[in-house]
Amino acid sequence: MTIRYPNGQPYLINDDKKTKKNQPKKKKTGYSNRGMTLEEDLNQTNDYYLLRKIAVIHKKPIPIQIVNVDYPSRSAAKITEAYYKKASTTDYNGIYNGYYIDFEAKETRNKTSFPLKNFHDHQLSHMEACVDQGGICFIVVRFSTLDKVFVLDFSVLKKWWDQQFEEKGKKSIPYSVFEKDGYELPYSLAPRLPYLTIVDQLIVNRDL
Repeated sequence: MTIRYPNGQPYLINDDKKTKKNQPKKKKTGYSNRGMTLEEDLNQTNDYYLLRKIAVIHKKPIPIQIVNVDYPSRSAAKITEAYYKKASTTDYNGIYNGYYIDFEAKETRNKTSFPLKNFHDHQLSHMEACVDQGGICFIVVRFSTLDKVFVLDFSVLKKWWDQQFEEKGKKSIPYSVFEKDGYELPYSLAPRLPYLTIVDQLIVNRDL
């Protein structure tokens, strides 16, 4: 199926988001390396939070305008072409302890840095607008080859986003920045990725 952006350009799947079937198999260690994607881990975590009335956070639906549909049989329909009705903002949003939460989730196989090309201007503008209204915004990044997950506050992301447009600006965020300025998010049994423990720290740091 061909999916297009509102301007008509075809949507190309980023190499950093290839499906798990195309990734090399890993040995099981601890709670991680189960062959699940970051999105699946976060969805399970959000279900855990919702069932226990800890937070209400969901993955945002992406509105799609269907253009062409094939009917290979009377009982089946296959969408062959569709457009995004509008540019997407971030992956997840919701409410936690009275705070509006909004974040983007990304995966990369890169071991040394995270490419800034994985973000778009409208996403940064959206998160900045949310922060201006008192929201808590951040990104969750999984370095799949290293099997490491980090939470990076929006303020750090914004700093690195802006510097890329300067002379000699870098086009990626070094892994060392995630280690120094981010928060490593360890896997656990339940919830899978307890990112709200880090959100608590972001709230404290913001209110200082």
